[in-house]
Amino acid sequence: MFSSDPKVSAASASGPGVVQDAAGYRDYPPGAIRRLAFIRTAQACGLTLADIRGVLAIRDSGQPPCAHVTELISGHLKQIDSRLAELQQEQAALRELARRAGKTAPATCTSDDICRILTGMH
Repeated sequence: MFSSDPKVSAASASGPGVVQDAAGYRDYPPGAIRRLAFIRTAQACGLTLADIRGVLAIRDSGQPPCAHVTELISGHLKQIDSRLAELQQEQAALRELARRAGKTAPATCTSDDICRILTGMH
């Protein structure tokens, strides 16, 4: 369950109360597993490590991070909506190219045409 990413395991997951012994081993407090589970869940939801550090910093200061998390979620949703719109446009263009490719006879292509499917020349 512990992350192999040192930025996550040492900085974010440690949280308050981590003690390092003389041999360099860290002794994690009881909430460390819950904290790591939160980090994994937040990453799976698309939050960046910077986003997650911000949420943890707010929580570690004793405040609920709900408003901040709501803003993060809203921002990520807007990014996803924008990306989906771009993908739908790309899909439509590719479908048109596929239709055009199905109607293009390779024997009619000349050396002057690099690719009539892409340029739209018939």
